[in-house]
Amino acid sequence: MDKVFTTSGTNLVSGRVLEVLMVEDSPTDVLMTREALEQAKMIINLYVVEDGVEAMSFLHKKEEYKDAPRPDIILLDLNLPRKDGREVLSEVKADDLLKIIPVVVLTTSKAEEDIVKSYGLHANCYITKPVGFAQFAEVVNSIEHFWFTIVTLPAEE
Repeated sequence: MDKVFTTSGTNLVSGRVLEVLMVEDSPTDVLMTREALEQAKMIINLYVVEDGVEAMSFLHKKEEYKDAPRPDIILLDLNLPRKDGREVLSEVKADDLLKIIPVVVLTTSKAEEDIVKSYGLHANCYITKPVGFAQFAEVVNSIEHFWFTIVTLPAEE
């Protein structure tokens, strides 16, 4: 499995490495996310897949992803090749084993129909990506702080 980035830090709250699956086809957005997470005070493994088909293979531990961990959170772009983020979100939230994983939609779309559809498919939150790195890093750090410091996530089964 490639595209795994590990940050350094200490996980005082959970005492374990936090697993993040990012479903993103933009290398620039992946790089900005990785750089923003490197500033985290926690140990985070960031796994990156480039489309919805790979995301579902990762989540179902198929083929090259047979040893993949269950993510603590999924960062999901909507506009993806092969299988878009809406389809991934629908499949994740319909699956009894996966539906407890929080899904943060992180996309460029500001379309009201995308926002409504994402929440209708049970996204845990919807965030429109800012353009500049400083703003993008602030968003990623806010996600990291909220989901890994404030929220209590279920332990991996």
